Amino acid sequence: MDITVIISFVTCIIFLLIFGKVLLFPMKKIIGIVLHSLLGGLLIWIINIVGTSFGFHIGLNIISAVIVGLLGIPGAILLILLKIFCGIG
Repeated sequence: MDITVIISFVTCIIFLLIFGKVLLFPMKKIIGIVLHSLLGGLLIWIINIVGTSFGFHIGLNIISAVIVGLLGIPGAILLILLKIFCGIG
């Protein structure tokens, strides 16, 4: 093998490792946001099941799921308060 082939091969491997590491960090964040949004949607669904006996319902959509997913329990409380006081949700 020629030395230029070996240098090119090693350079490509290093480039792929660096490029992969750069893309891995945002992918972890995106996967985390998606996972939290799914859990937020599950929490809204549970609130709707419990709230059915009281005539209370929060719309289950991507915006409300992301709000609860990013903010957690305070986000769910925010949506409940918005529904009660403003009729939004």
